[in-house]
Amino acid sequence: MSKTVYIVRHGETDYNRMGIVQGSGVDTSLNDTGRLQAQAFYQHYQQTGFEVVLTSTLRRTHETMSPFIEQGLPWEQYSEINEICWGEHEGKKSSPEMHLQYKEMIEAWEAGQLDAKLKGAESAADLQARLSAFVEALSRRPEERILVCSHGRAMRALMCLLRNQSLQLMNTYKHANTGLYKAAYEQDTYRFLLQNDTSHLSQLDLKIGEWKS
Repeated sequence: MSKTVYIVRHGETDYNRMGIVQGSGVDTSLNDTGRLQAQAFYQHYQQTGFEVVLTSTLRRTHETMSPFIEQGLPWEQYSEINEICWGEHEGKKSSPEMHLQYKEMIEAWEAGQLDAKLKGAESAADLQARLSAFVEALSRRPEERILVCSHGRAMRALMCLLRNQSLQLMNTYKHANTGLYKAAYEQDTYRFLLQNDTSHLSQLDLKIGEWKS
């Protein structure tokens, strides 16, 4: 079964702009810039022929996909593609101490220590477990054009899993707000056609941000 999967990160939130950690436990809405990004994505891709939209359970993905949903595109929510839980860091603006903790954890993941995590948070191994269930379900779906909206760190991990790579390589994948990954699925293999593409924002007078999460 062949299909094309479009995976997009949510639009900008005020917490993104202010450098405040979100994660799965902070359910923020899009800001004005995020709504413009969402509308620009819709205008660019509205004629693509998507058959279903799959989002996380967090409203920043719902709001990013709302132009498609409001036009009647079938919509399903999956907690498996929620953002990673950042534990005690969530809802806080990054401090030097927090940044050091984050840096040490990322270095541990890159060294293959996928069980490393912040206090009260998920590990990369935890994230992999739930995303793997989503990938398995995604690969079995009958639709030929699927639109997915998720989050920065979750998408980094998801890209690794689609390519059968270790999550040690997560940080090689970028994720701008409404950045698009497009993948063709054929013969049980995902092949990337676009990576973090933001060409749909070219007509907007916006600074395209990439975030560390």
